[in-house]
Amino acid sequence: MRRLDRYWDSLNLAVLLLWPLSLLFGIVVRLRRLAYRRGWFKSCRVNAPVIVVGNITVGGAGKTPLVVWLVDVLRDAGYQPGIVSRGYGGRSPYWPRRVEADSDPREMGDEPVLLARRCHCPVVVAPDRVAAARLLLADYSCDVILCDDGLQHYRLARDLEIAVIDGDRGLGNGFCLPAGPLREPPGRLASVDCVVSNGAARAGACRMTLVGGQAVNLADPGLTRPLASFRGGAVRAVAGIGNPARFFRLLQDFGIRALEQPFPDHHPFTAADLDFDDRLPVLMTEKDAVKCHSLARDTFWYVPVAAQVDPELTTRLLARLAALKRSSATPDS
Repeated sequence: MRRLDRYWDSLNLAVLLLWPLSLLFGIVVRLRRLAYRRGWFKSCRVNAPVIVVGNITVGGAGKTPLVVWLVDVLRDAGYQPGIVSRGYGGRSPYWPRRVEADSDPREMGDEPVLLARRCHCPVVVAPDRVAAARLLLADYSCDVILCDDGLQHYRLARDLEIAVIDGDRGLGNGFCLPAGPLREPPGRLASVDCVVSNGAARAGACRMTLVGGQAVNLADPGLTRPLASFRGGAVRAVAGIGNPARFFRLLQDFGIRALEQPFPDHHPFTAADLDFDDRLPVLMTEKDAVKCHSLARDTFWYVPVAAQVDPELTTRLLARLAALKRSSATPDS
């Protein structure tokens, strides 16, 4: 699939050859969604509001930073949020699993461990998000659930859907897999409660930007330095995320000359991957740092980013939750 993504931004011969498969894929996902809407396939509701954060494209769009931001918003509003996730790439011998800040990302997946470290709230992973949500509610005092990357997991009933898109890349050529990057047809965005555009503003979407200005030493997390302090020099820039170019642009915006080292999303790093023939500083994403802790050297740094989101999303989110609370309240007899 990664060899195909170079063709997904335009109409070209490879796309035309794959178009029949793309058409079939689109029909299948439409029928699957219809089956859940008609009740032919069963969606399971849990005893708490569920907010799904996902996207309709393959690759990174910024879901994880948005989930971190949502946790803060909900906590500030008096809620006790918890997170469920698939645990993509995790090789746990059993599911569901509770995720701690020191959990092994090889078992749990890199993004859930990152969320556990950043959010300081309960995180449970399982390919079956319903099982994860049930364990979350059984073991923790959560009153709202955030489902990370679960837009297509229709078995878990949801009360609010937030779709994240890459504001720069958009929906690519607009085709479904494998001729394009779409997991679902573009019309799916019309049915979600809110579209969040990461980067460039898009009509009808709440805008989100990712900001980061500090580097944290991987070997000694208590040691930080401003990104600007790397200005004028060269660094090895490591990114094993869905859109490495976004990380490289961040460094370039600070005047850093980045020797780019892109890796596939969720790449399982080894010492050989980071064995460069120089003593240049290595800057990586926070998601990659989760997997590289055991490989840390004093020249390795990671760059946390935070989401800044249009306040309209906060207004919509809290209004929706308040409406759900009112509707579920038992009338006085």
